Amino acid sequence: MENQILVNFIQTPDGTKIYSRHRHDYVTHLDKNGKEYTVDGGLDYLQRNIHNDAPFTELSLYEGDDFSIIRNEFAWGTRGKDGRQPLTFKVLSSLEDDHIQAILDTQHQIYNSIRTLFKLEQQWRTDHAE
Repeated sequence: MENQILVNFIQTPDGTKIYSRHRHDYVTHLDKNGKEYTVDGGLDYLQRNIHNDAPFTELSLYEGDDFSIIRNEFAWGTRGKDGRQPLTFKVLSSLEDDHIQAILDTQHQIYNSIRTLFKLEQQWRTDHAE
């Protein structure tokens, strides 16, 4: 069995990182080299377009990868405390402690591997508290 995808992203030759956050989240970027790059599949599958003469760098992260990297790349979509703000994505390491706990308390539908990330972040903060 393959490890669960946690962050689906690439870096294009001009240095732009493009992410697919959820299934069928088809994201494109026109690189400075004039070529279009795409990322799709979110946490369910990886789909890319290939330019053999100008390849991208695959950066996707999986369950079991280095958590110190995952915590700064995995992003959670939020609409603010009242749920009425525009959707924004915040990396795990930037979420407030109360927000992480609220996610664990209320978001029962998320993948177990994602739930584990929030618990690992709580533990990381405990272990690295000053």
